[in-house]
Amino acid sequence: MDFLQLPSRTKGTRSFGLTSIVDFGTPIGHLQHILEDYHQLIDIAKLGIGTAYVFPNLKEKIKLYRDYNIKAYCGGTLFEKCYQQNKITEYLNWLKELNIEWVEVSNGTLNIPLHERLQIISIIKQDFHVIAEVGSKDSFNEMPICDWKTEINALLDAGCEYVITEGRDSGTAGIYDNNGTIKSELIFELLEDVDWKKVIFEAPSPKHQMFFINCIGSNVNLGNVKISDVLILETQRRGLRSETFNLEEQEWILPL
Repeated sequence: MDFLQLPSRTKGTRSFGLTSIVDFGTPIGHLQHILEDYHQLIDIAKLGIGTAYVFPNLKEKIKLYRDYNIKAYCGGTLFEKCYQQNKITEYLNWLKELNIEWVEVSNGTLNIPLHERLQIISIIKQDFHVIAEVGSKDSFNEMPICDWKTEINALLDAGCEYVITEGRDSGTAGIYDNNGTIKSELIFELLEDVDWKKVIFEAPSPKHQMFFINCIGSNVNLGNVKISDVLILETQRRGLRSETFNLEEQEWILPL
């Protein structure tokens, strides 16, 4: 029975308020146990880095996620490896065989020009749902704020369903500096000109997650969430942790 007044959460098949976990090779049996209890808290599962290519029983894992209505896709590093070796066609055919319906187009490791990414998206969006990523995995690669805005909006206009802001699983690149501190000026500038409901902010740690929850609200889209942290994250979203205790109904507030 619900008796507390808590911030409301989007439910069912969400279009925003997403929790996107990162799966770095969770064994099937362990994953089954986790999803039995927590599947309703997970919307998307990224098979991190290139793990999908070498994971045993990959079809079984994809089916397990589908059975729990969780969208699974391969991390952008695998896309970039295929791009580097001119194997995009083979990659897409492989995804179709696996019944994976989502594709990430990124340039976190390779410097793939925006116009080339847009061209690729225009082709693959005919058969797949596309997620794009903006930002470099190189923590010393400083991208101007105007370029962040330009790329995010261009990718969304090209037909991407969501755009991810790079943060790495360590939270030390992209929207974070190499010490793990969030670039708050960048985030607040983005919120002025970008539809936050279409952006998935990579936030690998509770500290990062709480920043976005307090800044944008309970229904911010968060990615690179550790599979073991999904309940902790939902607790934070509902104002049931000290750092989000006074969370109210809101959709992005002024800088903290």
